Amino acid sequence: MDGGFAVYTDADGERVLREHFEVESRAIAGGWEDGWREFHRGVAIGRFWVGPPWQEPTAGAEAIVIDPGRAFGTGAHATTRLTLELLQELRPASLLDVGCGSGVLAIAAVKLGFTPVIAVDIDETAVEVTLANAQVNGVQVDARRCDALRDALPETEVAVANVALDVVEQLLPRLPARRLVASGYLERDEPQLDGWHRIDRRTADGWAADLLLRGL
Repeated sequence: MDGGFAVYTDADGERVLREHFEVESRAIAGGWEDGWREFHRGVAIGRFWVGPPWQEPTAGAEAIVIDPGRAFGTGAHATTRLTLELLQELRPASLLDVGCGSGVLAIAAVKLGFTPVIAVDIDETAVEVTLANAQVNGVQVDARRCDALRDALPETEVAVANVALDVVEQLLPRLPARRLVASGYLERDEPQLDGWHRIDRRTADGWAADLLLRGL
């Protein structure tokens, strides 16, 4: 908001924030855990509108209705937008969504014709929220709990990973996919592409997303 962030936290969280940011604070009434809903607004991404169930979709856009609950991901962040932009450029095939969060990318993939779509996350809440959002959107996603850096991953033609830079770099050597849309890091970051080649990059608001192809 206006170049800053609206953050809901307790006294301990406020102390941590003050170590890194200039903070203005005020006490608020109970129910702050769901106060983020006031700031969650829909966004247009290519053919899609991604937004919450309490807002009306943009006319003419295909709606992806997302209620993140307590999972990470509303669809509005630049990395999600960039990843979805690149995903819309690809020919549909089998797809793995690593770190699915609230299911935005997995649901979009199904709507784009990718099949099967498998979504994994280390957080059980994210898996539950992804399944619930998939049902609301009338699509089927195979969502399951998985530690992508330890557990065996299913083989797919395409993968998406909107996660942290270090996770992307650890994921690349063990990912059984031919193409990867990777994001979750800053424009200035250059992932160590162990056995992969970058064939496209999109940037917005200081963030980046890369389309990577496994080396031949």
